[in-house]
Amino acid sequence: MSVPSPDVFEKLASFYLGRHYDLAKGALQDDLLLYDAKDLCTHAMCVGMTGSGKTGLCLSLLEEAAIDGIPAICVDPKGDLANLMLTFPELRPEDFQPWVDAGEATRKGVTTDGLAAEKAKLWRKGIESWGQSPSRIAKFKESVDVAIYTPGSNAGIPMTVLKSFDAPPAALLDDSDAMRERITGSASGLLTLMGINADPLLSREHILISSILATCWREGKNVNIGDLIGMIQSPPIERVGVLDLDSFMPPNDRAKLAMQLNNLLASPAFSTWLDGEPLSIKNLLYTSEGKPRLTILSIAHLSDSERMFFVTILLNELLAWVRTQSGTSSLRAMFYMDEVAGYFPPVSNPPSKPPMLTLLKQARAFGVGIMLATQNPVDLDYKGLSNIGTWFLGRLQTERDKARVLEGLEGAASQSGAKFDRAAMEQTLASLGNRVFVMNNVHDDGPSIFQTRWALSFLAGPLARDQIKMLMADRKKRLEDHSTKPASESVKNEPAASSRPVVPSGIDERFLTAISMSADGNRLVYRPAIYAEGTLHFVRSSADLDKWEDAKRMARCGAGIPDDIWELSEPLHIDAELTENCDDDFTFSDLPNELRNASKFKTYAKQFKDYLYRHHAITLYKSSLLGSYAPGGCNEGDARIFFEQGAREERDRETEKLRDKYAKKMKTLDKKLQSAKARVAVEEDQYEQAKLSTVVSFGASILGAFLGRKLASRTNVSKVSTAARGAGRAVQQRGDIARAEETLRSLAVEMTQLDEELQSEIAVLGEKYDVKTWELDTTVIAPRKSDLKVTGPIILWTPWQVDSTGIATPIF
Repeated sequence: MSVPSPDVFEKLASFYLGRHYDLAKGALQDDLLLYDAKDLCTHAMCVGMTGSGKTGLCLSLLEEAAIDGIPAICVDPKGDLANLMLTFPELRPEDFQPWVDAGEATRKGVTTDGLAAEKAKLWRKGIESWGQSPSRIAKFKESVDVAIYTPGSNAGIPMTVLKSFDAPPAALLDDSDAMRERITGSASGLLTLMGINADPLLSREHILISSILATCWREGKNVNIGDLIGMIQSPPIERVGVLDLDSFMPPNDRAKLAMQLNNLLASPAFSTWLDGEPLSIKNLLYTSEGKPRLTILSIAHLSDSERMFFVTILLNELLAWVRTQSGTSSLRAMFYMDEVAGYFPPVSNPPSKPPMLTLLKQARAFGVGIMLATQNPVDLDYKGLSNIGTWFLGRLQTERDKARVLEGLEGAASQSGAKFDRAAMEQTLASLGNRVFVMNNVHDDGPSIFQTRWALSFLAGPLARDQIKMLMADRKKRLEDHSTKPASESVKNEPAASSRPVVPSGIDERFLTAISMSADGNRLVYRPAIYAEGTLHFVRSSADLDKWEDAKRMARCGAGIPDDIWELSEPLHIDAELTENCDDDFTFSDLPNELRNASKFKTYAKQFKDYLYRHHAITLYKSSLLGSYAPGGCNEGDARIFFEQGAREERDRETEKLRDKYAKKMKTLDKKLQSAKARVAVEEDQYEQAKLSTVVSFGASILGAFLGRKLASRTNVSKVSTAARGAGRAVQQRGDIARAEETLRSLAVEMTQLDEELQSEIAVLGEKYDVKTWELDTTVIAPRKSDLKVTGPIILWTPWQVDSTGIATPIF
């Protein structure tokens, strides 16, 4: 069995998953299994019992997607996916040593260093036997940003979904069905976390929270958990259905529900849920510079109710993000979930099930591929799984599991109009061994049996929380070093007002709400600032730009009014809350003299308008290759993300054109090869014909490797690069080359040249559509002056805490 060349499997939009396998002979074949990335748009399911090789296959598919620049969000209930960070391009024993199992070393009677050396040797041999190399490990590592998030824990990067239930985007607000699903999912997830198994149609708690969220979201208001606790007690609604609020749910019952939610949030064990990065699908898929991410959401440490809550919120956020994307037939992103049983059951309806089903039905139109994995297919909704186009099936544990899988395959075949041989598939499933899978892809002519390739990542098994902490330590330190910390200021000589200062007549004042608690013994002080709002309009017809933006700026004035006041201003945080009432626990700093004169505020307003015009332009990014602009207002990283999908679509279209172009030439050559074979057959005996059989199969080999599933079979991929050499050697061994044999050899050489020409064009195509190397054209667009409006300025009192040494720290 030959070792495949990287030239064979490093194809655009093709995932190298393994080699075909002969079940009857129990033997691995030379032919490679290459999976088209576009096929993942119709989703995939991987099923296999413990020890079947399911984890290795799924990680290999994620590695291939990463190498191809496809971002992925992965939900990890066990800890296996953290292995994707165990990538060691140099394959040194010391790289493996921290991750080997000490228990395994003891059982083998070796030290952990000795076991690490064995693993390093095993991994090098393994990847090389499959035609891979340490450089491919490095390529995978460099292609994506890999990170582990741990909601409800600080082992990895902490993540919170409790700070707010943000209002959905406008596209979702206009979709009544989508809004209903979003509201129901959010309320169900929250109540599940509280230990309340609530029926959306019958539960008073569910209906009340749903009504609150619906009212606030339709008004465009975000709802944080603190707001929700208050609104449960005093809802922003007067009636529920035909009943008045108090008849539907008396105040005492609402108070008990609010207290239950408050107690949950106040629990010390629950405090980590309030810390960390807010959930953002865009940020989980791409870095701020536009680099694809492979994000692992580890939830092994959570309780069942916490897992259900998090997965439900995540699926709803993913669904909302999907609906904001443009339609495409090319793979844009992946969502992978391991051990999905329990979140997509056949009978019950947990809050995670509706958004999962909607994603399976709708995400394909937006280029988002869903891949699910489980050991227990009997616990899955097979009707929902009929939306899945590719099934990777390994060894199954029980007859019930096999029956459920066959039902799902039959449903998928029915959906796509493909034929399905239940008896043949049942027999195949009974014969599968370790790392041997059957792939049933509705886009192929029939199922394929293959053995999975060697994973690039070291498969150390499920990683514990302390191991995840070790993996993410450097990353977390970098995040802490780059995080914005509140600036402390010395205020020993700051003038304090004997009473609350009186603002000038005709000038409004507001108070910024504190978002953090002050330390014991610190003095609370309101310090003055100037606050103004502006509305900007950006127009450029050639870029299809017609965009309105709001600007909210605050300039601190505790030390007086600087000449360049708005140049030194700062944007107000999105969660900042302005109120008309002050907190009685605060004292006041004095107002600078400039803020006591109302006429000065006209000057500040004029300066603010001028500042917005001069400093709040947006940059338009254009791709000359695609001939299109990125959406106005995005940064360069976001622009590259936008162009990435367009480039992928163009690349797929040109790849299809290449396939069509070479299909005609190769089919013509294949016919000539068959004619040449017939002539040789007349002149040679059976032995000589066998020596030339590699040449005869040449046409089918190349067609299967490069021209797609519908133009030829997928067999003999790895023979493409060796068949011509084999034919040439066979012919050269003959002392007397007949004319027919010379013709056959010429055709083989011609086919080889055609193959090399195709390889060259594919390489050029990859370089052409590599967005990372593009030079983007930029155009700076100032806001339209005639449409520029400003509101204010007003005096804004900002909350600070001052310690005993006179050092003040903002608490906003």
